[in-house]
Amino acid sequence: MVNHTQEAKVVVMGGGTGMPAVLRGLKHLPIDITTIVTVADDGGSTGTIRENVDMPAPGDVRNVIASMSTIDTYLNELFQYRFDGMEGLSGHSLGNLALLAMRNITGDFAIAIDKVAEIFQVKGKVLPVVNASVTLHAETTDGEIISGESKITGSNHSKIERVYITPNHIQAYPLAIKAIHEADLIIISPGSLYTSILPNLIVPGIAEAMKQSYAKVMYVCNMMTQHGETDGYDVADHVHAINQHVEKEIIDTVVVHNEPFNDEILQHYAEELAEPVQLNYQGLELLNIEVIEENLLVQDRALIRHDERKLAKLIQKVIGKLNSSNVMK
Repeated sequence: MVNHTQEAKVVVMGGGTGMPAVLRGLKHLPIDITTIVTVADDGGSTGTIRENVDMPAPGDVRNVIASMSTIDTYLNELFQYRFDGMEGLSGHSLGNLALLAMRNITGDFAIAIDKVAEIFQVKGKVLPVVNASVTLHAETTDGEIISGESKITGSNHSKIERVYITPNHIQAYPLAIKAIHEADLIIISPGSLYTSILPNLIVPGIAEAMKQSYAKVMYVCNMMTQHGETDGYDVADHVHAINQHVEKEIIDTVVVHNEPFNDEILQHYAEELAEPVQLNYQGLELLNIEVIEENLLVQDRALIRHDERKLAKLIQKVIGKLNSSNVMK
């Protein structure tokens, strides 16, 4: 049990655009935060770097550092700055290049993350799920194998049956395992299920550590389906896909948005073949999962996104309950 004067240890896992929405709110809370980030991306600036250098993907790590940074706004914008129209630099973000440069200086990607995070005064720790270059593959229901995260998201393929990473012998970063073992609360952030969330959970050692940990595991489910990944999925389908991949029931609680969306916004998403993720109470009851329902939508007429402040408030309540019930280690 943790002394009540100590900060709760919260681990956030994920990648893509959903994770920063969780982190921007959490960094203002009096908690000990560790983020575990996927490094399987191979698109855009990250993909160009990886074509030339054998290293883990820096893109999602860069976004996490920017989200957790406590420095001046202009310095943060500098870190996220993306070059445009400059031969040799076009498409690259300065943050990706900084991580590459620091990796070359230190000779180790995880150390490079730590050094860059220190420069940008990041709250908490930022850890790669694996400290090596990996490739994400998807196998579809008709037996097709698609290699590369960007090809999986950009392909018109049949339903994804499973995803896996190579090399096969890869192991999770030891400090990530340690953080999971010591956590009081583990949050699986919203994000692309097969290309941002599962690339963390399928790394050997991660799911085992989550099952061994005394931490409560909370999954913040996506609000909308994603064409090519979760067409027709309800909340229970998302949870089932996670359980099926890790061969364990690791989720205790799922957080879902419970208010209707504006018809105009839904029409925009329908053009991208996306629809609201439905809440299947019966399916979740069969999985023995607690459901937390709240209005979590950010007040933006153009996009459907989680509100960082609402999420932070919800998570703070969950931590308070853990503390009062003496669940925290």
